[in-house]
Amino acid sequence: MFGALGRLLRSIGYLFTGKMDKAGEGLRSNPDVIKANYDRIVREKRSRINTYKDAIAGMIAQEESKKQRLQTLVGEIEKLEQLKAGAAAKARKVAQSHNGDAEAVKKDPEYLKCSAAFKDFSSTLQEKQDRAAEIEADLEQLVTNVEGHKTQIQSLMRELDQLKEEKHDAVADVMSAQEEKQLADMMTGLAEDRTGEELRELRELRNKAKANARISREVAGLDAQKAEDDFLAYAQADAAEDEFDALIGLSQEADGAPAVNEAPVKTSIPES
Repeated sequence: MFGALGRLLRSIGYLFTGKMDKAGEGLRSNPDVIKANYDRIVREKRSRINTYKDAIAGMIAQEESKKQRLQTLVGEIEKLEQLKAGAAAKARKVAQSHNGDAEAVKKDPEYLKCSAAFKDFSSTLQEKQDRAAEIEADLEQLVTNVEGHKTQIQSLMRELDQLKEEKHDAVADVMSAQEEKQLADMMTGLAEDRTGEELRELRELRNKAKANARISREVAGLDAQKAEDDFLAYAQADAAEDEFDALIGLSQEADGAPAVNEAPVKTSIPES
């Protein structure tokens, strides 16, 4: 019992779902709904493209920031190279003042200062050069990515324009297909043309209106002259027919009188 009830409920559910699916399909195939869906898709794509543009703009801003950072590093590297060269030059001058006495040179405070500065400049210079190399690599990759995204967004913009054109074609195609289907169904008897039914109703209303007008004219005596003309026509036709009958001898006088075309009978006078 419960199994049969479950099958019944499932069947009802399937039927309801099928009707809902069919109704949904019919609604989605409506030209106005199709146009609205295309407009919605175009708006969504345009929104995503704008978000994409913002992301690319952020990448471009990052690219400009890295370029400025690299430019600053290049200036710092050039300065460090000059400081490093200056420390070395001063150390050579201190060494020359000791006439080749290496021990004296290494103990000279100025020499030690120049040597420490040279090492510090060299270390800092290497760090900045490494950082500059990283930024250059990042910039190269970033520029490649930005160019690729620019190409992609141009493709998306073309697709958006195509969607705008496709919307009109899709609506026209659906309407044309629906008209063709309706015509084919009418020819095969699978559907009733509501337009034809409306035309029949309009024609019936027209005929009824004409009939009402005719009745109104007759009641109001507007057709009296037409009736008189009909009576006169009948009278003339009847007179012409009587005249024709008389000519061919078919007509007789009333009360048994001879026809007008018969010769009168002469009365005989008795002989004396």
